[in-house]
Amino acid sequence: MNDPYVVLGVSRNASDDEIKKAYRELARKYHPDHYADNPLSDLAADKMKEINEAYDAIMKERVTGQSQRNGTGYRGPNEFADVRQMINLGQLDKAQVVLDGVPVDSRSAEWYYLSGMVQYRRGYFDSAFASFSTATRMDPSNPEYAEAFNRIRRQSSGGMNGPFRTGNNMGGSDACDCCSSLICADCCCEMMGGDLIRCC
Repeated sequence: MNDPYVVLGVSRNASDDEIKKAYRELARKYHPDHYADNPLSDLAADKMKEINEAYDAIMKERVTGQSQRNGTGYRGPNEFADVRQMINLGQLDKAQVVLDGVPVDSRSAEWYYLSGMVQYRRGYFDSAFASFSTATRMDPSNPEYAEAFNRIRRQSSGGMNGPFRTGNNMGGSDACDCCSSLICADCCCEMMGGDLIRCC
C-alpha cells in the first residue's frame, strides 16, 4: 500500500475531521455506482479499494499508535521513534546505523529529517541543509521539518553560499589547512636552500 496520507491527499498533521472529509470526497468521486456500464469501472473499483484501505490504515494508526508496514516503503510517524531517542541521547553512530539500513527507495520525509539531525549534530551543515530541504519538500506541511530547515537556512547567511563546511572537509579549507600548507611549503623551500617564510 502507498502512503495512506498521500492516497487521501492530506497532511500527517490533518485532524480526524479533515481526514474524514477527504475520504468522503474521494469515495463520492470514485464510488462504483458512478461507473456502472463504464469501461473505467474496474479502475474506479481499484481506486475505491485503495481509498478504503488508506482510510482504515490512518484510523487504525491513530487509535493504536502503530503504522501498517509492508514491503512498499510506507513508514508511519512512529517508525523512527527509536532513532529520535538515540539522537536525543547523543548516540549518533547507532542512529546512523538504523538510518543507513533503510533502502533508498523507502526513505521518507521523516528519514531525511532525522538524517539531517544526525548530520547537524556532527557539524556536517551542508549535508544537514540538503536533508532538511528534502524533508520539507517531501512534507511541506510538517512544522517540525520547516522549522529545522528555516533555522539552518538562517544560519547559512545566504543558503548554500554561506559559511557552511561539510564535516569531511571535502573541497573545503580553513585557516589551519592554509597554515599547514604554508609551513610545509616553507620546509620544502629551506631544504632546497630557499626561504619562503622569513622568521627574522
